[in-house]
Amino acid sequence: MTSPALTVARSGTAAPAHSPAHDLGLLVLRLAVGLTVAAHGAQKLFGWFGGGGLDGTGQFFTMSGYPSGKAMAVIAGLSETLGGLGLALGLLTPLAGAAVLGTMVNALAVKWGGGFFAPKGIEYELLLTLAAAALTLAGPGRWAADRLLPGLRRERAAYGIAAVALGLVVAFLVLLLRK
Repeated sequence: MTSPALTVARSGTAAPAHSPAHDLGLLVLRLAVGLTVAAHGAQKLFGWFGGGGLDGTGQFFTMSGYPSGKAMAVIAGLSETLGGLGLALGLLTPLAGAAVLGTMVNALAVKWGGGFFAPKGIEYELLLTLAAAALTLAGPGRWAADRLLPGLRRERAAYGIAAVALGLVVAFLVLLLRK
């Protein structure tokens, strides 16, 4: 079996960046991360899937040191629901990824200090944070709504890097509000 680097050296060309397997892998990752995060947003907004709804989530945010707990619950719920659905659909992927990334950085901050492993640790939140960052940087693949937006395809790297930076900056600004 020949390594990809050796194949490139011999033939002078690399394998296409978007093979069907690559696009399928991105689709599976987008659906898993996006729908998981969107479901968490629905827990916050509507109380679905055993969630606390706006009142319960608002109380949690207040107890976690955020001002205006109910308003923060709306912001987090919308960021997770819309960002998660955007990732799942591959629609405005850089912005969707930034929304999920920013929300998950705050989730990491709330759970920090409980160790790494579940149930009190941060492993789950860290995995979702890094998966959102990876999708934001890599792009959604060919089987995504973003294919209909040619500007996003041409400038994928620049938009991905800018979106990760945006998500991190907004997350840290929100964390500054926390007591």
